[in-house]
Amino acid sequence: MIKHIVMWKLQENAEGRTKEENARLLKEKLEALKGQIEEIRYLEVGININDSDSSYDAVLITEFETMEKLNSYQVNPKHQAVSAFVSKIREERAVVDFEF
Repeated sequence: MIKHIVMWKLQENAEGRTKEENARLLKEKLEALKGQIEEIRYLEVGININDSDSSYDAVLITEFETMEKLNSYQVNPKHQAVSAFVSKIREERAVVDFEF
């Protein structure tokens, strides 16, 4: 099993919305992938509630049976559409993938 965790720091304002509005929209878009991409075994999205200089604004936690399924998810057009949205609203991104 592979756990794929992604965290984002979002811009204060982007695409005509505030950071908070974009965080909620990002959460909706990511959660919608669960029913659309069969490789996803588990998906959870969180929006940060503890604002500090070292915190990120949103996190995605997903699980996949294999690295091949994670790789397939990453090139899926539905994932790519969400990724394109994220690239317009983020400042920073951090990723960790590990076996468990």
